Amino acid sequence: MASIMESGWLYLVTHFSDFQLACLGSFFLHESVFFFSGLPFIFLERAGWLSKYKIQPKNNTPAAQEKCITRLVLYHLCVNLPVMIFSYPVFRFMGMRSSLPLPSWKTVLAQIIFYFILEDFIFYWGHRVLHTKWLYKHVHSVHHEYATPFGLTSEYAHPAEILFLGFATIVGPAITGPHLMTLWLWMVLRVLETVEAHCGYHFPWSLSNFLPIYGGC
Repeated sequence: MASIMESGWLYLVTHFSDFQLACLGSFFLHESVFFFSGLPFIFLERAGWLSKYKIQPKNNTPAAQEKCITRLVLYHLCVNLPVMIFSYPVFRFMGMRSSLPLPSWKTVLAQIIFYFILEDFIFYWGHRVLHTKWLYKHVHSVHHEYATPFGLTSEYAHPAEILFLGFATIVGPAITGPHLMTLWLWMVLRVLETVEAHCGYHFPWSLSNFLPIYGGC
């Protein structure tokens, strides 16, 4: 398994530069995981499938869902992508690398756990600040525009809040200077977590049923 991963990684570092992998590769990975994990909840809601697991009986209109998708694409291209590009020198300075050998699973696991703890701490206090009167009215209210959330609303927010959320997510990796593979794994797990938390469904197989520390939907 390790040799297969190293062979695949060797192909990437041979055909793409560090900048392309760290910025464009991260962006396309984020977009793929985000939309492929979030879009199914729109179809579930429209079709009425698995409705017994839906937390709120109300459904969003197709127009509201399409508005969310359109703005998300705009925000991701105009905010997320530039942030990833301009963050590259910082990550390089902090020690991020993409070369072989790949890190050990112990190193990856320790760093991922650290990222989750630190991100949760920063997000909690930042979220409390966002609910103060002025910031809620001018910034955070955008995120609460959809009173009945679905997966993609997890990243539907004011550009200023998007920057804050981005900071909470990348501060851990910026401190530790991880291998790019670890950064990608962290990104995938974080996206899946936030999409599930906003999906509007609580399934028997939801992680919150098995992990008491996991908030879930």
